[in-house]
Amino acid sequence: MSTVPFLVPLARFRSPLFERIVLMKSAITLSLVDEARGGPFVFWGDAKNAISQAHQMGFDAIEIFPPDADTLRHLFLAKTLADHGLSVAAVGTGAGWVKHRLQLADEDEIVRQRAIDFIRTIIDCAAELDAPAIIGSMQGRSSHAVKCETANAYLREGLEILSRHANQYETVVLFEPLNRYETDQANTLDQGLNLIDGLPNLRLLADLFHMNIEEANIANSIRRAGKAIGHVHFADSNRMAVGLGHLDIPPVIAALQEIGYTGYLSAEVFSKPDAAKAAQQTMDSFRTALNV
Repeated sequence: MSTVPFLVPLARFRSPLFERIVLMKSAITLSLVDEARGGPFVFWGDAKNAISQAHQMGFDAIEIFPPDADTLRHLFLAKTLADHGLSVAAVGTGAGWVKHRLQLADEDEIVRQRAIDFIRTIIDCAAELDAPAIIGSMQGRSSHAVKCETANAYLREGLEILSRHANQYETVVLFEPLNRYETDQANTLDQGLNLIDGLPNLRLLADLFHMNIEEANIANSIRRAGKAIGHVHFADSNRMAVGLGHLDIPPVIAALQEIGYTGYLSAEVFSKPDAAKAAQQTMDSFRTALNV
């Protein structure tokens, strides 16, 4: 008697919870921005080496932070990624601020337009890699010249333009609420939800490091945001790899499973004590958290 028919009934015994767990994916960060040295990125500079190491450790994807779109295009990473079975989880725009000093809330209209144009080019490049772009530090903040309400209005105006731009690729832009020491635009997921309300091509990036500072209850905030969450930065309370701080991870994973999250848990963490150990700690924590 053939055993083949038993394959289908076996598949039927998989619970919805099991399906959600196996569909959550792992990613590790790579920065190509010299001006961001010392920041929370695991791999630096050598994209092909980072892809090779990520593959060897079992990661599903790389999250890349380039200085600009042209630099990323000139690396011709598509074949290297394909050869290693890796995807691009997301492409960051942070260099727009740390390198080019551009922000969407700037008092100068010309600077705001340059910020929008810079993010557009990253959206274009990310779409070529079948990935979303991230807006974090480029959201900017208020200043002596721009009141908080005005800065927020400038940011919303920029996000509306960028949502329309992303729509042509049928992709999304990830908006990241940051902690109070980095911005006063959106510090919590609830504030982020209000900011992107009505923008069909915007999703939230839930960064566990920032959430540990700003959210009263991380798991409940995730539940409220629900399907608006498009990406997760998998970082501990001290911005080290998960497991090296005091963040209580099981309730976070449970909340993500409850909302049916099937995206990436991406390690935007310090490369300490070194890149290889930070990556391995992340992978070990990912497997433990998801029981895979």
